[in-house]
Amino acid sequence: MKRTPLIILILAAAVGLAATTHDFFLVPEAFFLHKGDKLDLHLLTGDAFVKDNEIKYQQAKTDRFMLYEGSKKTDLTKVAKEGATPLISYPLSYSGQVLVEMTRSLEHGDASRDSYAEFLTGEGLDKLAEKVKGGNQFRIKEKYTRYLKTLVSVENHDGSAYGKVLNEDYEIILKSNPYKRNYGEDMTAAIKFQGKPAKGAIVMLFIKTISGNVYPQKLVADADGIVSFTTTREGIYLLRSVRIEPTNDKDADFVGWWASYTFPFSSSDELPNSYKEFGFGNIH
Repeated sequence: MKRTPLIILILAAAVGLAATTHDFFLVPEAFFLHKGDKLDLHLLTGDAFVKDNEIKYQQAKTDRFMLYEGSKKTDLTKVAKEGATPLISYPLSYSGQVLVEMTRSLEHGDASRDSYAEFLTGEGLDKLAEKVKGGNQFRIKEKYTRYLKTLVSVENHDGSAYGKVLNEDYEIILKSNPYKRNYGEDMTAAIKFQGKPAKGAIVMLFIKTISGNVYPQKLVADADGIVSFTTTREGIYLLRSVRIEPTNDKDADFVGWWASYTFPFSSSDELPNSYKEFGFGNIH
């Protein structure tokens, strides 16, 4: 019986760290839609673009949930239902690109000093990792916000929704239209922090193919906050970046901003429904 509290603490620490360090990403069941089709959108967690869990819609943990169709924008918080999976099943009547964004509410987490330092090292934040290792705190407290985007097309690939600037604190902005790329062509994206170029930001690109394999690539933003990559494989692309800074706030030792953006690349203007074929679940 005396061991139970220790076991509970260890499990709680593991759960807390996992919740803090897992990626969150939006994945629609199809990226190529027709008028009248429903956009079935899922919120997934995991590492390296491999699904670990699915998150049901949580109103209390959702600050923003917007859909952009041309000049029209729809507040999806007024449509989504608490506990829904998928988050929404929303009929689309617009022709062209449609962008969906979600901002999760500020969350708090904590982890052991060594675990958090290991996480920072994995993110390429070596200086912060050394600072944590050299500290005398047993537990590290963090607060963080997540910013998520996904892009689909309806009937055609027209429009500039792919590059829409939403003025979030931490944001990934595509500078190239992924629906109009060909094999071997370069794409660029801008990383902005509080409206300014995020020089030196580390961005991970994950490409998930129809085989379920994931191909990672590490990118580093230049002085203008720009990263470049090449469309080398058909599949679902995930760009994600994490920014973490120390803070003197009483409720945390570090503050983090997580950004992700999912979009497709295909030479045939069609991708299979992403869940079953791409290994995200059993939905056809």
